[in-house]
Amino acid sequence: MQNLIAGYRRFRARSWPRLRATYEKLADGQKPKVLVIACSDSRVDPTRIFDSQPGELFVIRNVANIVPPYEENPVGMHGTSAAIEFAVEKLQVTSILVLGHGRCGGIAAALDDTTTHGQFIDGWIDLLSAARARLPAHSHDIHAALERESIRVSLERLMDFPFVARAVQEGRLTLDGGLFDIADGRLERLDPTTGKFAPMLDTATDGST
Repeated sequence: MQNLIAGYRRFRARSWPRLRATYEKLADGQKPKVLVIACSDSRVDPTRIFDSQPGELFVIRNVANIVPPYEENPVGMHGTSAAIEFAVEKLQVTSILVLGHGRCGGIAAALDDTTTHGQFIDGWIDLLSAARARLPAHSHDIHAALERESIRVSLERLMDFPFVARAVQEGRLTLDGGLFDIADGRLERLDPTTGKFAPMLDTATDGST
C-alpha cells in the first residue's frame, strides 16, 4: 500500500497538472472508441503498450485474455460478457482488439495436465481447450501456437454474441487480434485474410536500438 500511495503522489505532482483538463471532461462521461480484451498479467498494460490517454480505451482484463462462449442464460457470473455488452451496446465502441501476449501463464496452465491450478482457475482455463484441440500434433513451439490460436477462438466467440455480430454486419464494429511479446516489445497483428500473425513494425522502422 505504501508503494501505491507513493505512486499516487507522483501522479498528482507530475501527471495530474497535465491531465487535469482531460479528467474534468471525462467526469461528464466516457466515449472510448476501442475495447481491448487483454490478460490480467501485470506485465501487459494496454494503456502503456498503445501510449493511450485516459478515456481512450475501454479495457477488459482476465486470465489469458479469454472471451467466454456466449450463453443465453443471464444467471451466473458473466463479468467479461457483461463488459463486452456494455462496450458495444452502451459505449458503442467501433473496434474490439483481443490482445494476447507472449509467455502467458494462463496458456502455460492450459498446457499442463499434471497440476491442479486452483478452484476457479481450472474451470476458466478449460475455456482454452477448444483452441488447444486445434493445435497440430507436432508443433515447433506449442506454447506460442496456443497463444495465437486462443486469440482466433476468442474472435470467433465474439461473433456468437448477437449484438457484436449485428454491429459487425452493419459496419459499425471491427474485430482485431494482436499479440504483444514481453521480451522485445514487438506487437503482432492477426491478418484476417491469411489468418496469420505478422509484426506491426520491422526492426528498421520501429525506433528500437
